Amino acid sequence: MASGNPAADNSTSKNATAKDRVTRREAMLQLLRLTGAGAGTAAAAVWLSRHSALPVSTAAANARRDHTVEPNAALPEMVVVQGDDPRALVRRAFTDLGGVGRFIAHGDVVVMKPNIAWDRTPEQAANTNPDLVAEVVKHCWQAGAKRVIVTDVSCNDAERCFHRSGIAAAARGEGAEVILPDLERFREVNLGGEILQSWKVFEPFLLADKVINLPIAKQHALTGATLGFKNWYGILGGERNRLHQQIHQSLVDLAAFMLPTLTMLDCYRVLLRNGPTGGNLEDVVLHKTLVAGTDPVALDAYVAKAYWNLDADALPYLKMAEKRGLGRADFEHVRTKFSQLT
Repeated sequence: MASGNPAADNSTSKNATAKDRVTRREAMLQLLRLTGAGAGTAAAAVWLSRHSALPVSTAAANARRDHTVEPNAALPEMVVVQGDDPRALVRRAFTDLGGVGRFIAHGDVVVMKPNIAWDRTPEQAANTNPDLVAEVVKHCWQAGAKRVIVTDVSCNDAERCFHRSGIAAAARGEGAEVILPDLERFREVNLGGEILQSWKVFEPFLLADKVINLPIAKQHALTGATLGFKNWYGILGGERNRLHQQIHQSLVDLAAFMLPTLTMLDCYRVLLRNGPTGGNLEDVVLHKTLVAGTDPVALDAYVAKAYWNLDADALPYLKMAEKRGLGRADFEHVRTKFSQLT
């Protein structure tokens, strides 16, 4: 029954909307915080919300490499998959997002960008899970890719990083080209950013038809967490430590330059402390989760809040990225699907 007071009715509606938003947000976070089989009782929830486009700055649009796919309002923008087998997580993520054929076409040159920055084993969770990488390679071939390249510009010795992470062997096992960074293959590029202008970029990323970002979720001393946006540092040469002086703006400039086809955020093992290099197994928590989708801002915002309780205000790059039209920081309004594998 109406109250007869339009202002009161409007206030009630607003309060209900705000309550629904809080409930949805907290439910999403609870799902991601649960580990392994414990998430089964709360899984399989799907929320749909409309996503209005945000403006993209002219400077970024002129310089950027846009590898994105057409949006599809019938499909989720973000999927959260939990289960014991990393390869099965990838298979389900592709299925929930509409199939690998939505992202990779016959004849595509696909460049995959895992985190292979550190001389660490998979158990130390400083680099992307090698089984996840291998399964994505396999799916790209199944979709008809012409070439599948796995590469990164490592911080530690590249040969040791690619070997000890297990990524080189796993990727080659599925037929991928594994390319170590080579000083002769960096090209000076105008990134068109607000602070990042001319910088050396590793050539494979400049020649790709499709780019898949495969970061791992880790704690970071400067930003609180290193996720999908921070993974783009690994396409650059030169003195990357200089970027830390304006780290949030540089992250947004990079993300606006290299727009991925898909982001698959590895939360199978999460380095909760002493990142990004890690080393101590006591800092690693097994969450057995993959968060994937087409909105890289929402992915970073969701994982940062769930594992480190970091809001968008604590990660300025998220709001900057939203203003640049790169996605939504209010992840609870992004179309999301949860799946639990048994």
